[in-house]
Amino acid sequence: MLEDYFRMAVASFSQRPTRSLLTIIAIFIGVAAVVSLVSLGQGLQDAVMKQFERLGTDKIMLYPGSGEYAMFGAFGGAKKFSDHDANVVEGVSGVKNVGGFNSPIATVKFKDEAKSTFIIGMPPGWSISDYGLSIISGRDLKASDGGKVVIGYLISDGNFFSKPVKIGDRLQIENQSFEVIGIVERLGSRQDDTQMYITSKAEKSVFNDQGYSFLYVRVSAGQNTTSVAEAITNKMRKDRGLKKGEEDFTVQTLEQLSQTVGAVIGVVQVIVISIAAISLVVGGIGIMNTMYTSVLERTREIGIMKAIGARNSDVMIIFLLESGLLGLVGGAIGVALGVGVGLATEWAAVRAGYTLLHVSFPLWLLAGALAFSFFVGMLSGVLPARNAARKKPIEALRYE
Repeated sequence: MLEDYFRMAVASFSQRPTRSLLTIIAIFIGVAAVVSLVSLGQGLQDAVMKQFERLGTDKIMLYPGSGEYAMFGAFGGAKKFSDHDANVVEGVSGVKNVGGFNSPIATVKFKDEAKSTFIIGMPPGWSISDYGLSIISGRDLKASDGGKVVIGYLISDGNFFSKPVKIGDRLQIENQSFEVIGIVERLGSRQDDTQMYITSKAEKSVFNDQGYSFLYVRVSAGQNTTSVAEAITNKMRKDRGLKKGEEDFTVQTLEQLSQTVGAVIGVVQVIVISIAAISLVVGGIGIMNTMYTSVLERTREIGIMKAIGARNSDVMIIFLLESGLLGLVGGAIGVALGVGVGLATEWAAVRAGYTLLHVSFPLWLLAGALAFSFFVGMLSGVLPARNAARKKPIEALRYE
């Protein structure tokens, strides 16, 4: 019986191909938008989580300012940590060492060509490998390397300046000369791959920086990172004479940071899906309109079916299945289009140097998109199907 219903629904599509195609356009546009954008967001989230994994679990970050998203305002913000703050944190039990970091944007010149990029000041006792990074050529910075610089991969690859920068070349950072001694591995983000690293002492000298944009804490082996973070919060609060809830600083473990970043990406995805859902609503209205038209056109057919014994439930199932298949076909086209758009975006991003961005197509996304499309189609066909099922055989047979 269900096979017969299915055959009748497919026959309806073949008899009205243009109308069916126009009906499902809004459905597959909405589904394509959801699949492509969610896959990009999921891929970005996976890549960010991998970066946090590389940093390890023994790190804690401190930012000036309070709130869950204080980290996003730390870079370039007016508030700074002082050397006193760093000493207070370093005195907490379980803390191995503390590094104060700044990351100003600077004008860098190479062979009379000027560009702007971030300069990371590396404090004594900290190396680039503590960031989870590797040096692929040359060496890491030492505390005594006042006039030395380590550069990002794209700078050495010729994708920043018009010519590649090699070990031994000299760069002008804010008109001060630095010799290139190392090259960092490729990370996948253009911003990360065009950064430069100098010692904290050199950074303060070049930019006349007072204080630090954020503090990076390494926890001693065997210590619980969360407990140490709580101890740091209590010590900082006591040192500043603040009550609980009045903190003007934020302490986060890398696990908490990853959750914060994941939450931000999640919010963006929800907003994107909500916008794309408008297209699905429009598509649902289109299916409803098409099904009402179909019911009118097939009134005599409904009368014949009822005259030979079809029940109201049989008629309703036929039209519900037809509307559901309209949604499912639109969803299938949308999934295929969304996958194509996602892969094309990834390809373009890689070509532009953003190798960090990889799309991800989890099974729940593809199956969910198809199931939701079918559900939207079925839901949109409820009223037209109900209207068809309630038609009386005699009146339907008389319909012209």
